[in-house]
Amino acid sequence: MEPPPSPPPVPVPTVAPTPPQPASMHSMWLRSHVRPPQALNATVVITEPTSFSQANKVMEWRKAMAEEFNALLRIDTWSLVPRTTQMNLIGNKWVYRIKQKADGSLERYKTRLVAKGFHQQHGLDYGETFSPVVKPTTIRCVLSIAVSNGWPIR
Repeated sequence: MEPPPSPPPVPVPTVAPTPPQPASMHSMWLRSHVRPPQALNATVVITEPTSFSQANKVMEWRKAMAEEFNALLRIDTWSLVPRTTQMNLIGNKWVYRIKQKADGSLERYKTRLVAKGFHQQHGLDYGETFSPVVKPTTIRCVLSIAVSNGWPIR
């Protein structure tokens, strides 16, 4: 038996050269362009875990948790004290967020270790609350007002 005949060759379209531009015509020519099909942008959806067991399965979340924990140790966030029977033990929880750049791309995996403060009792678990956090823009604004009014700065 003979092999089936091969299909006839497909003619390749040729592009006609652009005609020369007369001096009296406008310098812009309009042409129709056929755009090649765009490649599909495959986007990976990254979800924020809702529990430690979910986050612990992903290397990027484990790395973010380690960085946060090491930062807390470095700045002496807490000190360990001997437990007494009057103490109310406070649990903690990891909170996970995906930070994105302005264009929507992934910036970083962010984690925070937060205390479950709703179990705390004033006088037993803490004496006072204070958060020494100030934004640099606030400092610049206050200093600017003080200098412009000639106020002393201490």
